[in-house]
Order: sequence, then C-alpha cells, then structure tokens
Amino acid sequence: RAVFRNLGNRTFEELIEGAGPGVAAAHCSRGCALGDFDNDGDVDILIVNLNEPPSLLRNDVSGKGNWIKVRLEGVKSNRAAIGARVLVHYGAGTQAQAVLSQSSFYSCNDPRLHFGLGASTAVDIDVCWPSGLRETFKRIPANQLITLKEGVGRVPNRGWSRT
Repeated sequence: RAVFRNLGNRTFEELIEGAGPGVAAAHCSRGCALGDFDNDGDVDILIVNLNEPPSLLRNDVSGKGNWIKVRLEGVKSNRAAIGARVLVHYGAGTQAQAVLSQSSFYSCNDPRLHFGLGASTAVDIDVCWPSGLRETFKRIPANQLITLKEGVGRVPNRGWSRT
C-alpha cells in the first residue's frame, strides 16, 4: 500500500512515516472504497483485505478546510442517480464529479459526493441528471450534507432507520 499527498503543484510526495500502521503493515488487499464513514466532513478509506477483516483508515487531520457533500435522489432518472454529473463552483474554482456504482474489486464508494472547498464558505451547484434535466442551486453554505431530489430541489436529509 502507498499513500501520496498532493502538493498542489502537480506533484505528489509519498507518505511513508506518517501514514500509520494501516498503510505500513503488510496485507493482501483486494479493494478500496472512499467515503466519509464517520460523517465528520472528510474522506476516509476502507480497504478490503483477503482472509482478514477490512482496514478502515480514518482521516482525522486537524485544520482541514471547508467541504460540502452532495446526495442525489433521482425521480425520472434512476433513484440512486447513477450517471448524474455534479459541478461545484466556489471562489475561483470548479470541481466535477459523477455518481458511480462501483469503485474497485469487492467495493463501492460512498454515493454521497464529497467536495473539498478550502477557505470558501458557500458554493453554487449544477446537476446534470441522467434524464437530461439540468438544475442549479445557488449560494449553498459549506460544511453540510445537502440532498437534492430531481425536479424537486433541496429536501431534508433522512437519517438511518430500520423501518
């Protein structure tokens, strides 16, 4: 396993010392999924290992910037919004992601799209749904999960329930 830090100038450095035992220890790994497993606003890594429990690498870096997570719910498109594309505009930057149904072998990423925003405190969001519908959401505050429903707009986030 290897972990690299983006230095922001189109180069990366390998984190050997500070990566921790989850990276340094030898495992026979088969898949990797990214997502905010502890719902603290940063991306964690779950690694599927062969013949042993998975490894959860929690991202607990202090001093992190702002973020937004986008959850999409299709109506005319498929309910999971697989294939939808999202553009997030903030400050002088734009990021693009798509909702996908796979990550790697034996794994699937968090369907909520995570965008790191640095110092920006609000975003504009453009969604292109698989049905062809395009929607724009303006001045959304950072540091939250927002759920957008196709053709409806912003809806309340639903918590987990057994019912």
